[in-house]
Amino acid sequence: MTTDLPGPPQESVPSLLRPGARVFVAGHRGLVGSALVRRLAADGYEVITRGRDRLDLCDAVRTGAFLRETRPDAVVLAAAKVGGIMANSTYPVQFIEDNLRIQLSVIAGAHAAGVERLLFLGSSCIYPKLAPQPIPESALLTGPLEPTNEAYALAKIAGIVQTQSYRRQYGASYISAMPTNLYGPGDNFDLATSHVLPALIRRFHEARQSDAPAVTLWGSGSPRREFLHVDDLAAACVLLLERYDGDAPVNVGSGKDLTIRELASVIANVTCYQGRVDWDTAKPDGTPRKLLDVSRLSSLGFEPQIPLRDGVARTYAWWLEQQGAQV
Repeated sequence: MTTDLPGPPQESVPSLLRPGARVFVAGHRGLVGSALVRRLAADGYEVITRGRDRLDLCDAVRTGAFLRETRPDAVVLAAAKVGGIMANSTYPVQFIEDNLRIQLSVIAGAHAAGVERLLFLGSSCIYPKLAPQPIPESALLTGPLEPTNEAYALAKIAGIVQTQSYRRQYGASYISAMPTNLYGPGDNFDLATSHVLPALIRRFHEARQSDAPAVTLWGSGSPRREFLHVDDLAAACVLLLERYDGDAPVNVGSGKDLTIRELASVIANVTCYQGRVDWDTAKPDGTPRKLLDVSRLSSLGFEPQIPLRDGVARTYAWWLEQQGAQV
C-alpha cells in the first residue's frame, strides 16, 4: 500500500536544517519513528538509523561513541519504552529507569558529539490529570499526574527539562514536542496492549468476520479524545526542526476531538460492520476529555492533512496487509 504524505506548509521560511541534512532517528522501527523516516526521506534529508540489535540506547558509552562517529546534523529522539495502563502499573521501575537512561544517553551524547539540532518527543500524559481543556503547554507541572502512568510521565518531563537545560546552559538548539493520541501504519493491534483506535479496528473487523450480532464496548462512549495520524505528526516534527527554536515544548495534535461513541461509528463504517454496538456502562469511562491546545504549532503554519476517516481507512488497509487478509 502506498500512502501520500501530508505536504509541507506553504509559507517560505528559512530553514534551521540545511537541505540534505543528516538526521538520526532514534526509535526508527516504532509507530512514530517509522513515520519520521518516511517523512524525512521524502523531504530530501539523509536518514541515519540503528536497530536495537546494533545499538542499545540505554548504554550511554556506546550511544555517545555512535553519535561521535556518525556526527548527524540533527537527532530526533522517538525511542522510548511505552505501554498501556496495565504495563505502566505493573512495571513502573522499568518505565521510569529505561526512559531516563535512553534520554540521558541520546541527549547528552548528542551534545558531546556537537549535534546542532535535537527534537525530543514526549507525550500528552505529561500534563496534570485535571488540566484545563484544551490543554495549553503552560499546564505542565501545575497539578498531580494520572497515577497509572506517573513513572512514564515523570521520565518524559525530565526529558523536556533536560533539553531546556542544554539550551540555557550551553545555548543548544534543542526542542521538545508533545504529541496527542497517535495512530497509523505500524500501530499495535494486540488487544491486550493496544490503544483504543487500533483495538476498535480489530474488534469490529473480527466481529464482521464472525458475523457477530453485536460488539460490546467499555463505558458509556461519552469521553472525548483527540487523534492524529502519525504521518501528520511526522510532518509537524519536520516543520519544528526546520522552523522552531524555542524553550517551551510544543503540543502536536489535530485540535479536534470526538466522543468514543463517534469514533466507534467511524470505525464500524470503515470496517463494514453492520451489527449492533452495546455499551457496558458498568465499566469505567476514564478522563472525560483530553484535548491539546495546538495554537503554538498552528502559528507556525501547521494544519493536519489526513481526515480521521481517511486515516482510519489507511490504517485498516495496512493492518489487513500485515495479516494477509482480504477486506
